[in-house]
Amino acid sequence: MNSNLCFKRQYFELCIRIIYTMDRPHLPFTGLRAFEVSARQGSFTQAAVELCVSQAAVSHQVIGLEAALGVTLFNRTPKGLMLTDEGQALLPVLTQSFDSIGSVLDRFMGGRYKETINVGVVTTFAAGWLIENLPSFSRLHPGIDVRVSTNNNKVDLSKEGLDMAIRFGDGSWTGLEAVPLVETPLTPMCAPEIAERLQHPAALHEEVLLRSYRNSEWPAWFEMAGERCPDIRGPLFDSSIAIADMAEASVGVALLPARMFSRRVNLGRLVQPYQHEITTGRYWLTFPKGKVISPAMTMFEDWIRTEIRTL
Repeated sequence: MNSNLCFKRQYFELCIRIIYTMDRPHLPFTGLRAFEVSARQGSFTQAAVELCVSQAAVSHQVIGLEAALGVTLFNRTPKGLMLTDEGQALLPVLTQSFDSIGSVLDRFMGGRYKETINVGVVTTFAAGWLIENLPSFSRLHPGIDVRVSTNNNKVDLSKEGLDMAIRFGDGSWTGLEAVPLVETPLTPMCAPEIAERLQHPAALHEEVLLRSYRNSEWPAWFEMAGERCPDIRGPLFDSSIAIADMAEASVGVALLPARMFSRRVNLGRLVQPYQHEITTGRYWLTFPKGKVISPAMTMFEDWIRTEIRTL
């Protein structure tokens, strides 16, 4: 370890000891906040705008903090504020602490404490079932805020700050626990005018077959139907939603999970011409192995496992 790193580490430890050994009633919260904002903004003037106080007040608070700690946190230069080594050691601790406080306070919006669950969801499942059913969960558990972010079935829970993820597959993902939710077999679906031509699976040889990046799906379906699979060419789609849109626009025939597109079927925009279906996987609720499961996560899991049975 070089001398500069040793120096920074020593001051980092010094700052932490100073802050955490102070009596809580005497912690200089106003000064700490003024310093953190000034460091992010790079000037007392911009910090004053964010904090809605005067520039002189911000400067006074920072000077007071420096006096309390016995260190200099900023070098004042013509180009603005420059953090000293002591300031660089203190800033990330404060930023993380204020972010954590803000995250908790956000849960009290509307005069009620809310626990937040961040859930990543493959787009097909989100659009086909989850979004329209979430209001029932909110009615049962008004104190839990479920924040949904969609993906194309490729998601990294830790990097994306997610508590749980709903994805499609065989349930085998490294480092994850997987709770089975529902099977959604695949079947050909198309616009009504195309369906009129599809009296037998062999008729698909004359149609454009829309395909996903999973190349084995159409061959598996034709094998199930007892027909030879034609040579399938054309663009690859990484979203069932996009494939369904193309099928609805009469571009071709799509292999889709019919349960996820029941709304379009009920509206007459998509038709399922055959009863043949293949199962290539199912939807799973996943979360990191060893993760502490909060009561809110347990409630969400119990709710979705119960409600999905009616799909």
